[in-house]
Amino acid sequence: MCRWVAYSGSPILLEELLYKPEHSLIDQSLHARLGVETTNGDGFGVGWYPTNNDNSNNDGTPAVFRSIEPAWNDRNLREVASHVESPLFLAHIRASTGTAVQQTNCHPFRYGKWLWVHNGLVREFHLLKRELALAVDESLYFSIEGSTDSELLFYLALTLGLEEDPPGAVERMVGMVEEAGSRHGIEHPIQMTIATTDGKSVWAFRYSSERDSRSLYFSTDVRALRKLHPDSPRLQEVSDETRIVVSEPLGELAGAWNEVPESSYGVVREGEDELRVFRPR
Repeated sequence: MCRWVAYSGSPILLEELLYKPEHSLIDQSLHARLGVETTNGDGFGVGWYPTNNDNSNNDGTPAVFRSIEPAWNDRNLREVASHVESPLFLAHIRASTGTAVQQTNCHPFRYGKWLWVHNGLVREFHLLKRELALAVDESLYFSIEGSTDSELLFYLALTLGLEEDPPGAVERMVGMVEEAGSRHGIEHPIQMTIATTDGKSVWAFRYSSERDSRSLYFSTDVRALRKLHPDSPRLQEVSDETRIVVSEPLGELAGAWNEVPESSYGVVREGEDELRVFRPR
């Protein structure tokens, strides 16, 4: 499938997560441990929001850089990651489930101030694609650029109220896919971990129709990690609000990673984060 990371907290260089950890996202593009495929080389993408003191982009719209090159082999990504600093970003490495390897099929997908990444698939997508595409609001339909199930799920969620109620919209989107799959005799229509953000909060979802979802982890509260690892300078530098959500852990630091429970979603935001049960509607 794919691997992704979502970061929210103190502004950091993108390379701090994409390259520097022992099992960084770039390392996972070649040596994934928990994914269906070991290699994720069908393109990559990163979307980021500016720091508060960056006046070059003050409308809340994130920047996006995507390429069909394997992430481990792209010199431009290395250059960008070593110079761009952000308090909130999503990054994704792709292993195609059948759709074309092209830039418009690389994640993250963007609409206005929203970003979206997905690991998983809609099974028998070729049977469901027309029905699901026709359910997308007419005002949104022409913003769809690629041919993936992942992008179509994003626009279905936008149609169903993502901008007002992200958890409710994703629950309704999954319910729609499962109903369509049932009508076509597809036993387990959807497999997903998803991250989406409006630049302020991050929502992360883990769900599959067979209740055997792809891996997903979130980082332990920084305050607790400081007590476990008082000699770690990096933990002293980042804010209490810093949190990472990943397809698989970026390293072996004891106590740093917690598995997201099956059929759950979490919200990362200023103040207390939340972890709740996910129920398709």
